[in-house]
Amino acid sequence: MKAIFAHFFSWVFLPLLMPVYGLYLTLFLESQQKVLNELGMYELPVDLKWQLFYIFTIFSALLPGISFVALHKKKIITTIDIENQRERNIPLLVMFAYCIVLFGLFVYKAPDNVLPKYFYALPLSGGIVTACFMYINRWIKISMHAGGGGILVGYLIAFILEHNLFPFWLLIAAVFASGLTIASRLYLNKHRPIEVYTGWSLALLITFLCNFFYPVG
Repeated sequence: MKAIFAHFFSWVFLPLLMPVYGLYLTLFLESQQKVLNELGMYELPVDLKWQLFYIFTIFSALLPGISFVALHKKKIITTIDIENQRERNIPLLVMFAYCIVLFGLFVYKAPDNVLPKYFYALPLSGGIVTACFMYINRWIKISMHAGGGGILVGYLIAFILEHNLFPFWLLIAAVFASGLTIASRLYLNKHRPIEVYTGWSLALLITFLCNFFYPVG
């Protein structure tokens, strides 16, 4: 039974989905910018919200997921969840490429920060996180699942510090979800403690700094 739950949490909290969860929450739950002269996520027109959300989801989750399936079929990776440390660089490079393409797309199509800064900062932080993970993967099989949890928590911390009204309990829920993910990866013997804690902490720090300090205007 414990193994079933561990696999369930590993799939529900896939690293590709965590930024999507964060963006959805901050787009559709009521919030108010502390700096009132900046455009807020919640104030965007509903149709525009859905368009931006779909674009983000396609590039950050759907296309990378399809790419991983293709890599698996071509036997470049032996398992979809990329258990082999030596096989991780190509999938990480794929994730990095989609993050940078998404960042570039927003910069090109919506220049001069006409959108809330998180549309630029979140894919940029994802690119930086995956680049760091590629480098660290030379020594340890750093956990991408834990990294996804760290991205979600780091993003929500940055968002909450710059907004009013946004429900704080969601941050607690995100930390709890990260804990379940980390515990699941450890229980399934997919990672050592240093690999999950390093992945979570590094991703949280990078994502927070990138989203909190991303320049506006």
